[in-house]
Amino acid sequence: MALRARHLLGIEPLAPDEITALLDLAERHAGRNRGGEKHTALLAGLTQINMFFEPSTRTQASFELAGKRLGADVMNMSVAQSSVKKGETLIDTALTLNAMHPDLLVVRHPASGAVDLLAEKVACAVLNAGDGRHEHPTQALLDALTIRRAKGRLHRLTVAICGDIAHSRVARSNLILLNRMENRVRLVGPPTLMPAGVGELGCEVTDDMREGLAGADVVMMLRLQKERMDGGFIPSEREYYHRYGLDAEKLLHAKPDAIVMHPGPMNRGVEIDGTLADDIRHSVIQQQVEMGVAVRMAAMEMLTASLRAARAG
Repeated sequence: MALRARHLLGIEPLAPDEITALLDLAERHAGRNRGGEKHTALLAGLTQINMFFEPSTRTQASFELAGKRLGADVMNMSVAQSSVKKGETLIDTALTLNAMHPDLLVVRHPASGAVDLLAEKVACAVLNAGDGRHEHPTQALLDALTIRRAKGRLHRLTVAICGDIAHSRVARSNLILLNRMENRVRLVGPPTLMPAGVGELGCEVTDDMREGLAGADVVMMLRLQKERMDGGFIPSEREYYHRYGLDAEKLLHAKPDAIVMHPGPMNRGVEIDGTLADDIRHSVIQQQVEMGVAVRMAAMEMLTASLRAARAG
């Protein structure tokens, strides 16, 4: 199955059947990645350019690994050494890249909507690897696959998303996906870290951690994004951890078999207790990293199927 859209810019345009098909394909890639022969030629002859305007470890590495395992020619564009640093506009950068005739363009950018703008200017498929506070679709998809593997389903679950909601594109993409797949979602965090209009997002909202975790199947912790904060959003990290950091006592309010997630990088002792983060009875944080490669392989395979169909037609 190919994705109906030419690009993967967010979760919003994806229908439930597309989400399910992508996760099913990612499941097959996850199995292959655990085997002896990890490489295929599905993207042989295609060129993938990774362009990250923000620092990244997990996302960039997994996109690069995903492309190479699918047989693509992968280029990582170093923005720090690019003409962007000399004043070149994003549109001019897009036109320059388009002239090189890539097939896949993976972009992370600090400005919300920048990836959508770039996608309008290129002839290839564009994957959003995170844009500002807007969306991070492949993170939500890998989280969904991790949940489905741990719980056996991706519907009628109670999911608590906790922490810095206001600055988190991960929270936004997960909220859209989990609502679309008929789950009960709670946003948990201090009022200063809740986005404007949070009451219209189709979820429960609380500033009480224990209330938010009550009966939860999934506890998804978020990083405090201090680089996006321009004021005093929290009194101190110590106070934040006391009220909103996940520890063993707070987790007792969730279901006994609740899973604990974090998109990384983690601030241990701020958002989550380090011992709990490593507790294999609850933590699926390393599984999230593993599923990231499989989901990005699936997304690129389905997007290139759409691209080849469009070129053939």
